[in-house]
Amino acid sequence: MAVVYLSLGSNIDREIHILAALERLNHLFAPLQCSSVYESHAVGFEGENFLNMIVCFYTELAVGPLVHLLRQLEEDNGRDRQAPRFSARTLDVDVLMYDQCVGCIDGVKLPRDEITQHAFVLKPLAELIPDTLHPEIQKSYRDLWENFDQGSQALWPVSFIWRGKNLSQ
Repeated sequence: MAVVYLSLGSNIDREIHILAALERLNHLFAPLQCSSVYESHAVGFEGENFLNMIVCFYTELAVGPLVHLLRQLEEDNGRDRQAPRFSARTLDVDVLMYDQCVGCIDGVKLPRDEITQHAFVLKPLAELIPDTLHPEIQKSYRDLWENFDQGSQALWPVSFIWRGKNLSQ
């Protein structure tokens, strides 16, 4: 079984699509471990704010089939693959880490570069797995977050109820 970390994001009907993703992922991979939900400004384009979070689970699926399943989840939630890369989206699901794999696996670069580039990825990872080491950099997510230019990207936790529990701390 591999441990997988995904980022979930949405800026169109945000709550609806994040909830739908959580329900589907829980159905397929329960139990899920979830970070708090954070709101952030759109990155790379002018648009509505995003909701973002990290989800962790175990799977027997290899990277390729997992990514195929996640793309279907995005499409089931109205993701427009013809839209520009930096644009509004109903649902964005990215594999951040798959075990401690490093390199290109089934066409996916692991771990994803976004981990160290975006507060909305790094902060929830530092919350969820503070003492785990980044597989390439070999620094803990807590250390990476503490050394991140936190003033460069606005990010704030928001109340988000899933299955009767507020995910945000």
